[in-house]
Amino acid sequence: MKLLIFDLDGTLVDSKQDLANSVNAARAYMGLPPLDVNVIGAYVGNGAPVLMRRAMGPDASEEEVQKALDYFLSYYRDHMLDHTYLYPGVRAALDQFRDAGVLMAVLTNKPVRFSQGIIDGLGLHDHFFRVYGGNSFEQKKPDPVGVFKLLEESGTPPERAMMVGDSAVDIRTARNAGIRACGVTYGFQPEGFETDPPDILLDNMEKLVSIVLAERRALGEK
Repeated sequence: MKLLIFDLDGTLVDSKQDLANSVNAARAYMGLPPLDVNVIGAYVGNGAPVLMRRAMGPDASEEEVQKALDYFLSYYRDHMLDHTYLYPGVRAALDQFRDAGVLMAVLTNKPVRFSQGIIDGLGLHDHFFRVYGGNSFEQKKPDPVGVFKLLEESGTPPERAMMVGDSAVDIRTARNAGIRACGVTYGFQPEGFETDPPDILLDNMEKLVSIVLAERRALGEK
């Protein structure tokens, strides 16, 4: 692999509690009771507007969803790093990829300013050559536009790139772009791999290091 493209929530960071707190703050603002954190976690993956549409329920009007979304975004901006942390093994794996010269990028459906804020807040700003969010392009994942842009910017052929994520959305993104797919089982929605199986399935990011570096050595790279 020359290029690794990572999802953010559920893949690099466990942000479930902060997302749940922000969703429930928005629901309280709208006069609704809180939802269970795991229910909210199952709603994550298709961007903030879809998250709040799901969290508000089918009876909410578009005006109510937009009002709740605005509150959610404002609240989350101030609280997105209260309880968010890197999953075990992630920092060590990213350090090893960086030291080996593997290009890395983040492609998430989370708004880009929040994504960059989390990356910076957790001290990972020097690991990724690009961070793209759900509002960076006309279409969100699983549309492959973000992957195509990263392949172009990095000069990487599709066969030497991989998408790493925790949900079916990430696997479909990789398939739509014609690149390999790696799934992590510890994230928000591993059940999606039953219908959209990845090429590689891991329970710890450090296991990906041995796979990627072995392939690079086989090609005569360090």
